[in-house]
Amino acid sequence: MLLFALMEVYDLSAAPTQASGIPIMVLKEGSSRNRGRDAQHGNITAAKVVAESVRSTLGPKSMDKMLVDNFGDVTITNDGRTILDEMDIQHPAAKMLVEVAKTQDKETGDGTTSAVIVAGELLNRAEELIDKNIHPTIIIEGYKQAAEKALEVLEKIAIPIDITKGDYLKKVAVTAMGSKIVSEYKEYLADITVKAMQAVTEKTAEGYKADIDDVKVEKKTGLSLGDTSLINGIVLDKEIVHSGMPKRVEKAKVALLDVSLENEKPELDAKINVDSPSQIVDYLKQEEINLKALVEKIEASGANVVICQKGIDDMVQHFMARKGIVAIRRAKRSDMEKLQRATGGKILSNLDALTSVDLGDAALVEERRTGDDKMTYIEGCKNAKSVTILIRGGNQRLTAEAERSIHDALSVIKDVIEEPCVLAGGAAPELEMASALKIFAQTLSGREQFAVRLFAESLETIATILAENAGLDPIDLLTQLRASHEKGQTWAGIDITTGKVADMAKLNVYEPLVVKKQLIKSVTEAASMILKIDDVISTAKMKSPPVPPGGGMPGGMDMGGMGGMPGDMM
Repeated sequence: MLLFALMEVYDLSAAPTQASGIPIMVLKEGSSRNRGRDAQHGNITAAKVVAESVRSTLGPKSMDKMLVDNFGDVTITNDGRTILDEMDIQHPAAKMLVEVAKTQDKETGDGTTSAVIVAGELLNRAEELIDKNIHPTIIIEGYKQAAEKALEVLEKIAIPIDITKGDYLKKVAVTAMGSKIVSEYKEYLADITVKAMQAVTEKTAEGYKADIDDVKVEKKTGLSLGDTSLINGIVLDKEIVHSGMPKRVEKAKVALLDVSLENEKPELDAKINVDSPSQIVDYLKQEEINLKALVEKIEASGANVVICQKGIDDMVQHFMARKGIVAIRRAKRSDMEKLQRATGGKILSNLDALTSVDLGDAALVEERRTGDDKMTYIEGCKNAKSVTILIRGGNQRLTAEAERSIHDALSVIKDVIEEPCVLAGGAAPELEMASALKIFAQTLSGREQFAVRLFAESLETIATILAENAGLDPIDLLTQLRASHEKGQTWAGIDITTGKVADMAKLNVYEPLVVKKQLIKSVTEAASMILKIDDVISTAKMKSPPVPPGGGMPGGMDMGGMGGMPGDMM
């Protein structure tokens, strides 16, 4: 209660005094405090700067960012999540917008740039109302009402689809990659991503489920993006361990082992006493017998390919090569799990339990030179529930951006598979929501109507930025779009290629419903959280004590002399 009273009466960043002149320190010396309008304007400004940083990366005619880290590594991208991650933002309020992008990417895999832009615009416009003495609580309430209405509109205009046909899956993938560096190959890459996701999709009692982790994306520099391929199985960035082993095995029986194929080492230090050279020979022979027994167990199971998560002894490699068994060692755990789903085998931690029932099947296991390296292809798996997309490209930066683009495409396909509803793109959903919100605002009697109207205008910013980034006149296009939506043209959006308003559904520009729903939820929560902050208290950092010249202890103490302490002081 005493601390609460002090906080109410005193400015915590100052050092007030009692009548006796003794200062009362509530916060640590050096702490700072911003409150009221200053705190709100500071947070809003930081968020606006973050939104501005990704503004030019929205849309098919967007620009790219070159990001250089502390080590000089260069990343070229227009992916909002990647840009914000690489920027290493420090301001607490700005970090909240980064969290918006991360949440959007985690939940839907797309729409990160739009989410950050809309959140920044909501805060920018809220500042106008705060300057007019409208309380942030009223603005937040208006934003929440607007979000609920916007979600209702999205559900109403959503187009249900049949995912078994696959045509809409390709359309959403093409749309997702249309604004990326790889847009030249978007049709070809969309076909690959759709086939990959269809391969790993499973039907459950609740509907269809798909996991993008079941699609392994491997990249290798060389050739061009047009040589990117889908492998009905798994590609390992590993080569076969022994030169004497076959480089190609057809009708492979694959053993997946999470066990070390080496002589077991004692957990504790062990000592062997040797009295004669013959004992050393006997010891080495016994080691060889033990290792040979491991290979015989593998051979008895019928396996002709072994993929091991741990090490394989040189002697074991030798025996395997003599028996024509192919081996790969130190495979990643994630790759082992994908191999299990692809081949139908089981990952075993006990070699004694290995039987023919535990083996996986593959039509072909082959080591091939890919680019400058050798890779092992396990393909031709029956009913493979895990597949690989092998990305090729002229340089590392291109393949890295292609990987991000394909991740977005896989994510939107997953979204549509699990919630089979789509919306036309080109800012059409945002304009439809904005049109409905302006009508909704007129039904409200309180000051919340101002916030609802600003929410609508913030959504229209997407259309404005799309036009700006394409070099078009945003004012003329926005006026035409508003008029079209007032006439009931739900899918009127911006056709970037012609620079005119067009029916985006006829142009086959589609986005998943779940992406827009998550965008509305994320931006509303982020804007509300930042607007509720009216006090920023920054505590001072701990200062290390000054070290006197010579590196000795303060006060002339010498640590070296402490070794001679009397016993009764220990």
